[in-house]
Amino acid sequence: MSSQPIELYSGKYYITCAFGGVLACGLTHTFVTPLDLVKCRRQGNFDGWAKIYRGEGFRGLYTGWVPTLVGYSFQGAAKYGFYEIFKKTYSDLAGEENAHKYRTTLYLSASASAEILADIALCPWEALKVRMQTSTEPFAKSTSEGFSKILKNEGVSGFYKGLTPLWARQVPYTMMKFASFERTVEYIYKTVGKPKEEYNKLEQLGVSFLGGYIAGVFCAIVSHPADTMVSKLNNIKKAEGESTAALSLKILKDLGPLGIWRGLGTRVIMIEKKIEIRNYRMGPEIWSQVGFRGVRKSGHYLAEAQDDIYWILLSHGLEFNDAVDEVLETLESELYFW
Repeated sequence: MSSQPIELYSGKYYITCAFGGVLACGLTHTFVTPLDLVKCRRQGNFDGWAKIYRGEGFRGLYTGWVPTLVGYSFQGAAKYGFYEIFKKTYSDLAGEENAHKYRTTLYLSASASAEILADIALCPWEALKVRMQTSTEPFAKSTSEGFSKILKNEGVSGFYKGLTPLWARQVPYTMMKFASFERTVEYIYKTVGKPKEEYNKLEQLGVSFLGGYIAGVFCAIVSHPADTMVSKLNNIKKAEGESTAALSLKILKDLGPLGIWRGLGTRVIMIEKKIEIRNYRMGPEIWSQVGFRGVRKSGHYLAEAQDDIYWILLSHGLEFNDAVDEVLETLESELYFW
């Protein structure tokens, strides 16, 4: 049984892209909720994955999965659907020759435009998710209870106070994702010397996977400071008359230049896992090759992988000469990811 190909830039094409966005964002974000949870809690100087599991069990690792599923499904539909719409619209405005000549600018413009709209759909659900994941006491027993609580205490504005930092996180992330992915894939095909059409579906999937993996690292680095701000802003109540900008500056001062990058390693892994799932295969665990082989518990001395361990400790505000138990506990919680 053969199916008719979908006409490029038709209504059915845009709907299919939007549906693909639901699968690509909604399901993958939900799947990696445990990674997202520990990333958010580390940004708030909370415990790592091991402690969460010991204290709250397996269910605790999936705290906030419902708003994650709903919010990122909405966001994915808007992001992937509108990206194709804006790409076609901007290409038509530029003309065929200029569209190809300045295609990177076109990718950046289309992705930024799409993400601005997508984040409006995501923001209320992100606000609830962050509160559920970072509150020291359970914020709400259910999604509906959490929504009611925010609405009652903060009004509609409580759902959107993190919109500006969300844009600051997601717009550069999406611009980097689409532009670097498109150009990386283009470079791979140019390097191997054969056009895409001459490869089978599995080989094309492999190229997409590699391009997405490379793009994911850049995405995480570019957008992480704003990601930390989103987590903080959605978990701190503004003082009366205080603006979001003023609160943001206060948070930045408290975090310091290193604190704003807390949780980056976990976020890189989380993004890579989502990319692996989106490409329908799990890649080799490259992270297992990094760092932690031969770590010994011997006083204040930690052997091998000194550089990797050093940066992990810095992200937690620790030094090698701090209490041994605290240092080792931090590293052991990290080991669950490697």
